[in-house]
Amino acid sequence: MNLTPISVKFDIGDGRVVTIETGKLARQADGAVTVRLGNAILLATVVAAKEPKPGQSFFPLTVDYQEKFASAGRIPGSFFKREGRLSDYEVLISRLIDRALRPLFPDNYFCEVQVLVTLISSDPEVMPDALACLAASAALAVSDVPIQEIISEVRVARIEGKYVINPNRSDLAKADMDFIIGATDKNIMMVEGESKECQEEDLIQAIEAAHAAIKVQVKAQEELRDQKGVKGKREFAQPHQNEELKEKVIAFAKDKIYQVAKSASAKHDRSDAFAAISEELKAHLGEELPEEDKPLVGEYFHALEKEVIRNMILDESVRLDGRKLDEVRPLAMETDILPSPHGSALFTRGETQSLTTVTLGTPEDELLIESAAVSNYVKFILHYNFPPFSTGEVKMMRGPGRREVGHGNLAMRSLKQMMPGGDYAYTVRVVSDILESNGSSSMATVCAGSLALMDAGVPLPKHVSGVAMGLISRASDGKWAVLTDILGDEDHLGDMDFKVTGTRDGIVGIQMDIKVDGLSMDVMRSALEQAKKGRLHIVEAMYEAVPAARPEPKPHAPRMEKLIIDREFIGAVIGPGGKIIQEIQRETGTTINIEEVGETGEVSIFSVQKEGLDKAVAWVKGIVAIPEVGEVYESVVKSIMPYGAFVEFMPGKQGLLHISEVSWKRLETMDGVLTEGEKVKVKLTGTDPKTGKFKLSRKVLMPKPEGYVEKPEREERGDRGDRGDRRDRGPRDDRRGGGDRRDSRDRGGDRGPRPERQDRPEKPQEPTFDEE
Repeated sequence: MNLTPISVKFDIGDGRVVTIETGKLARQADGAVTVRLGNAILLATVVAAKEPKPGQSFFPLTVDYQEKFASAGRIPGSFFKREGRLSDYEVLISRLIDRALRPLFPDNYFCEVQVLVTLISSDPEVMPDALACLAASAALAVSDVPIQEIISEVRVARIEGKYVINPNRSDLAKADMDFIIGATDKNIMMVEGESKECQEEDLIQAIEAAHAAIKVQVKAQEELRDQKGVKGKREFAQPHQNEELKEKVIAFAKDKIYQVAKSASAKHDRSDAFAAISEELKAHLGEELPEEDKPLVGEYFHALEKEVIRNMILDESVRLDGRKLDEVRPLAMETDILPSPHGSALFTRGETQSLTTVTLGTPEDELLIESAAVSNYVKFILHYNFPPFSTGEVKMMRGPGRREVGHGNLAMRSLKQMMPGGDYAYTVRVVSDILESNGSSSMATVCAGSLALMDAGVPLPKHVSGVAMGLISRASDGKWAVLTDILGDEDHLGDMDFKVTGTRDGIVGIQMDIKVDGLSMDVMRSALEQAKKGRLHIVEAMYEAVPAARPEPKPHAPRMEKLIIDREFIGAVIGPGGKIIQEIQRETGTTINIEEVGETGEVSIFSVQKEGLDKAVAWVKGIVAIPEVGEVYESVVKSIMPYGAFVEFMPGKQGLLHISEVSWKRLETMDGVLTEGEKVKVKLTGTDPKTGKFKLSRKVLMPKPEGYVEKPEREERGDRGDRGDRRDRGPRDDRRGGGDRRDSRDRGGDRGPRPERQDRPEKPQEPTFDEE
């Protein structure tokens, strides 16, 4: 058996080498490859059905990316100890691959295709998402599945001013731009990512740097294909066509479609009008159509509808709802519309509407995101919901699909750029519920999320807005038009769908899918510039609605304060077995979280009531504060002893107020002088150098009685003279007069047994231990 693989290698530009192999693993798949960088290895397979299902009218492509926990030497933490359904992280990578691969297949290819990409060996420094599409494309390249072109994807990040291809994970943390870009050797296909307010020209430069790297990867795949000996792609059955029927459809419906398209009607009115024309067309053609021609009527009608609308936009600069090409639909914004959530906003743009809420939580609410290589807790969460009523449809309500995950991720990445840093202790959850949808509900989520966050008192420094753009182009004469704030129908019939989010000062997020070949950088520059105008128009309206974030959270929202303490005090705040921190939480009604960060401790304190928060903050500050000799403290009597009282003069710090320091008057007893719980001012006069106990005095804060005479200091005892060497003082018995000592104890007579010693009360002793 020959399991020798065929392989190619290429350098990604900095000495790191990627290896692509085929012919050794998964040999029964139509195509299978492994891609390796460092210790990271991905296995990609592709299998395609030989024939389409009867009546199939769309391309059924399935792409799944999965990370095996064994690839990193880990066991899954689930109850079943095995990988389950795809995580959101895996779904997002699957979408990156799908969006780049789908345009590669012929328009009339309807056979089912399944692409599986699996991480089988993990490297903590290698980001596998940047290699996943390369692996999928290579598997297609070495198969006979009919694709028209070879593609690849790379990550490009700007780190310290330089564009780096597929940076290591540790280096990526320092980047201010992070984009995944997919392309053929000629055309850009897909762009997605985030940045810290980059400019449009910065994005163009990133795309150009990525495209240069992709050309190398495409060439390597072609070399691998040729080494394997792939001569061509499989033949597939062409769908049935009827040109005569197509001409009949055009003759009957073209003018009718044009009149509806130009009427600037609302979404449902326009949809109903097109449906009525379709029914008229079926009646006009009659019931005598052959069975194989009946599905073609709807296909030809929708193709004609798309062509008529595209030509209307290009030739007349007229859009379906009557707007200009660069015009944004009417805007309406409200905040604080719900009484109970911590923040809320309603954002409406034309027929698209998002109701968004913000919830402020504690660190206990952080979200754990697990992948094979890393497990991270995140404090900013955004969830996007798209119920069927938002489009006037009846559908089953199930869990969030891939579309919801992808749209929510774009909004999250955009708003995350303006979220406060690590010193902000709240966990923040944003939920966008789409109530109406006619184009770009993800951008409505960004705008509504920014408004709701400011309504909740989250200190965003700037508003973030977003706009969805479209492109219509015609290959016959090279004419093109960019559309601002596209409708759902314009998204469906367009050649490019790209969403851009940003502040007044730059781009923070982008998602772009290009459906046409030969898109020049000049067209992309024009589209980005028009998107900037639309984005700024929306963001200015947002500032008019909410100029800035609330200075503090709403009264019913939890209050939060974070204290930074020295690491050595963490134990003092927690106390033995958590006694101190539990007491603070119980007495103040707060929630406290302590995290060790380097040489410091971060103490996050949460409370619904401001009084409780202030009390807990003062308590913790007192524990970590260092007592200063000479300072006066308001103390509380904790216990009374015969020799004085133990008082707490700072949170967690107690000392003995000796009976002699209570008053200038000499006290014989503490009875009736002080009571437990009584507040008394004391002065810290020093500490015992041996025990470290605090020396406290109350009397020094009182005026001295008239005629009071200070007790003189005890004099040092003088020289007692030379008492001689004790070793020369003679036998002990001689010193006592001699005789048997036992006899000397015999005092005569039988005295009987010695009675038992009576228990006598012990004299109170001052403690010698540290009473802190």
